[in-house]
Amino acid sequence: MTNVSGIVRITLKGVKEVSVEHAITRIREIDLPGSEVSLRSTIALDPDAESRTRVVATDDGPLTGVPVVVKDNVEAVGLPASAGSLALLGVPVVSDSTIVRRLRRAGAVVIAASNLSEWANIRSTRSSSGWSAVGGLVANPWMLDRSAGGSSSGSGAAVAAGIVPMAVGTETDGSITCPAALNGVVGIKPTVGVVPTDGVVPVSGSQDAPGSLARNVGDATTMLAVLADDPNLLARSERIDVGMVRVGVTNSWRIGHAATDDLFDAVLGDVESFFGAMSDSVVEPTPDEVIADEFTVLVHELRTDLDAYLVRRCVTKGPRSMDEIVEFNRAHRSIELEHFGQEIFEMAVAGEGRAASVHREARHRNIEWVRSRLLPEFERHDVLVAPAYAPAWKTDLVLGHPAAGGAVTTPAAIAGLPIVTIPMGLVAGLPVGLSLVGTARSEDLLIAVARTIEARLALVDDPEWRPRFLAPGRG
Repeated sequence: MTNVSGIVRITLKGVKEVSVEHAITRIREIDLPGSEVSLRSTIALDPDAESRTRVVATDDGPLTGVPVVVKDNVEAVGLPASAGSLALLGVPVVSDSTIVRRLRRAGAVVIAASNLSEWANIRSTRSSSGWSAVGGLVANPWMLDRSAGGSSSGSGAAVAAGIVPMAVGTETDGSITCPAALNGVVGIKPTVGVVPTDGVVPVSGSQDAPGSLARNVGDATTMLAVLADDPNLLARSERIDVGMVRVGVTNSWRIGHAATDDLFDAVLGDVESFFGAMSDSVVEPTPDEVIADEFTVLVHELRTDLDAYLVRRCVTKGPRSMDEIVEFNRAHRSIELEHFGQEIFEMAVAGEGRAASVHREARHRNIEWVRSRLLPEFERHDVLVAPAYAPAWKTDLVLGHPAAGGAVTTPAAIAGLPIVTIPMGLVAGLPVGLSLVGTARSEDLLIAVARTIEARLALVDDPEWRPRFLAPGRG
């Protein structure tokens, strides 16, 4: 860690002067266990991060000198890519994933791996978001006893806390959207397939999507453009006339948390005049049977996709199948199973994977629901908008996390559609977010709309829009 010394300083929109040295110092001061705050947003640091970037970077890359963190389910040489699990800790990372190669080529310095909900929150239905056996529990920098969301909890918390200006997350269903909303930052989950997933510990090939988190829309867009190898993304978004955009207000995706929904209404009233039209969407609440089918798809794809990943990754050591992970967890239950179980893993192991007829049938029903109930709404509206989540809940390692919104994420997850989430204000001193959903590969349109709302709300440049690291309290 002492070999990392930032000498290149950069300035991005909405971000004060940042350096690798500053980021490392910030991690030491507030992030590491035993530090003043013990945020635990990072799992590991790479002492050779700058030299790895220097080998491949150009001097004028769009991220030259920018310190970034990548979620610890993404392979980056020098970092563990453990998915937060002791079973993968110490298994060698022999090459960078495509997205890390692109970051380094663009000049970014991948200083650390961010903590996460272990195995991207797919191990148990009773898990606590932000906890992993390797990294412990990520705290929310606004209030330290509150959840940082999941599963890209560490990425969201690290950006909000000012450790790095941007971070990589991954989403299967809500895992960028949730931490963006709860930590008061911007998150972009792209269309499935826009950003490569090789070298990323998988959950579901049908729904997995790496994306970006940052303090503002411009920086999140710059990182996404690098991850997607799409240098014209920002320019395309800037050419869009938002005065022609039809916005659909999706009331069926509301949170049910009164203060959050009221703030959402106030924000829409404030920005309505900037768009061509704003009207109610008729999208129905996602039926229970659709959610059940999605779960079936995820469990079976997890079995096949994670098994294939483990065979490739664990050549010299480590688990070669999900069966071995399940047995490893049982053998290390005092740590791995201390707070919650692994019933989803056990379901996956007992299943037949992608070859199972129940998987094919469930996926078919999911797609038919998308085609008949969701996609027709985009004939009336260009963008659908909804509140993202309620304010961050208190972390409970006994009972897990409560239902607190997130209705916006599942339809988009099943359909592979992009979501952009931005801060819309504070409720009881905690940030809440607004999410925008568009058709496949409409990231430029969503970014244009998000940028317009962001500029109107003016939170990014507000000195009050900063975490307070408030100590745990009662109530």
